[in-house]
Formats: sequence, C-alpha cells, structure tokens
Amino acid sequence: MEHSSNRQLRWGIVGCAGIAINAVMPAIQQSARGSLSAVSSRNLDKSREVASRFDIPKAYGSYEELLADGDIDAVYIPLPNHLHKDWAIRAIEAGKHVLCEKPLALTSAEAEEMAAAAAKAGVVLAEAFMYRHHPRWSRIRAILDGGEIGELRAIRGAFTFNNAEDLANIRLKPEWGGGSLYDVGCYPLSAARFLLGQEPEAVTVLAQFSDRHGGVDMMASGLAEFPGGVGLTFDCGMWTEHRQLLEIVGSEGTIELPLAFTAGGEDAAFTVTVHGEKRTEVPEAANPYVAELDDFAAAAFGERPQRFSPADAVKGMAVLEACLASARERRRVTL
Repeated sequence: MEHSSNRQLRWGIVGCAGIAINAVMPAIQQSARGSLSAVSSRNLDKSREVASRFDIPKAYGSYEELLADGDIDAVYIPLPNHLHKDWAIRAIEAGKHVLCEKPLALTSAEAEEMAAAAAKAGVVLAEAFMYRHHPRWSRIRAILDGGEIGELRAIRGAFTFNNAEDLANIRLKPEWGGGSLYDVGCYPLSAARFLLGQEPEAVTVLAQFSDRHGGVDMMASGLAEFPGGVGLTFDCGMWTEHRQLLEIVGSEGTIELPLAFTAGGEDAAFTVTVHGEKRTEVPEAANPYVAELDDFAAAAFGERPQRFSPADAVKGMAVLEACLASARERRRVTL
C-alpha cells in the first residue's frame, strides 16, 4: 500500500468562476496533495477552454456530469452564494468531499442542513476561508496565548474595495446573497471569532443600502459584542478604496496586520508593539490557498481532524445573518 502522504486528492471544479481560475485551481496544481481531474461549466466551450489552459483531463458541460464521475474524490464550489447549499448537498450525496466558497450558505439553517448531510455521508465539508490556514495566524495565536500583549481588550478590522460601477456584478443581487457583509464583512467577523475562540453575544450594524445596486448593503460598519466586554469594531464595503486591516488590542500591547486577509509572502508580515516597543514579525511565506488545500486533503484522507469544522461555519453564518438583520432593521440583535 502506498504511503498515505503521497496520496493525491482528485479534484473536480463546479463552475468556472474567477476565484477558481485565478486562485484555487493554480493552488491545487501547486499543492502537494491535490490534482485537477475535471472541470465543469454550464457552457461546455467554457469548461473545455479552462481544461486546456490548466491541462485538466476532463471537461463537462454540466455540474451533474461532474458529480457522477466516480474518479473524483472532492469538489470545489465557487458558485454564487445562493447556489452553495444545493450543489454542496448534491455533491455530498454523490459521495464527494466538498470545499465550498465562503460564506458557506445564505443562512445558518442552510449551513446546518449542509453540515448534517456531510456528517451523514461521512465526508469532509469545509468553508473556504483560506486566510486562516496561513502560518501567520498560528503565530498570532501563540503570541496571544503567551500573554505578551496582555489581556485582549478589543479588535478592529476592515475589508473594503470598490466595484460600485460594475452594475452587472453578481454581488449586487440580494437574492443571490449579494452585499458587502456576505462578501467581505465575513472576514473580520471570522477572524475575531477565531482569535477570541468565542461567539459574539450581540451585533449592531449600520449599512448603506443602495437602490442603484440592487438594494444590497454596499457599505457596513458594525460592532460585535463578545463575552467579557470585548468588542470587534469593523467596516466592510464594495464602495470605497481598497483597505484591509486587523488590529488586536491588548492591555499591554497591540498586533497590527496591514494586509489581513489576502497576504501570502513577505506581505504577511505584521507588527507587534509592547509598551511602545515595536517589532516586525515575518512569518514563513505560504500561499494560503495551497495551505488550505493541503489541510483539506489531510482531513479527507482521515490523517487528522479538520481544522475548522462545519459547526464553526454554521456559527459564522448565524453571526452574518444577525448582522444583516441588524442593518436592515436598524437595531441591536442578540445571538
């Protein structure tokens, strides 16, 4: 029997989205544990073109055909948010492991359904928050656990960009799970939950809903209340200059991540300040997508438990849902 660590997870791609072509498919090719076996699109010409570009053996003109392929172990789903639940469950029922783009679903109830289906089928279901798999996050957790910056007092985060003029963008369809909270607000929220190891007790969010943009939240500013009076203040948007930031504030010092969610190489450096003394930490360079895929393969082959369980994604969806409700109803929502 070949040594397990040489086993390759055979991937099928459900839909030729930009994130798949630009980030995840190249990462599968770079990963130690994955191979690209098939790609599917609702347009066969499109999937054939992508297959030839990446040298993928099979191209399908429907998602159904890809799910019926017995040579595929795992699928990656980069479809619009409202299609995540349906296709993830269909893939799970076809016996495939599933890596699904974030946010996992539109609601925590949908996410629960997906998690239950995966548990029943005995397959791995993961939400594709790639940033958490970068080594810098383990280092930050170690600094926090070591007590160097004292007790955690507050977290501040932001993730914004500007696509306001791209009026055909799928992020502008509310019924498709559009809006800035689902698209980028989920990052600072997931980071705070990860760093604190807790769930917020309440959220209050103010948003700009734009009629010109399908009525979605184009910009949102929020407060998530964690136990012990620790707050995450965050903003997210698709209507402003590109910004990414995370500041972790302790009683004795701070940690600042200038490129909080997409860094991989030297741009993954962060600053630790303790009693006015500043230093720069440069974690080992890594492609966060490759790290995510290698973690996923290890879980799929049963070598170690998943780092982030479907239950974590369900909780994350509950927080996002509460944020959206708070923004729409202009009130504080308790969880």
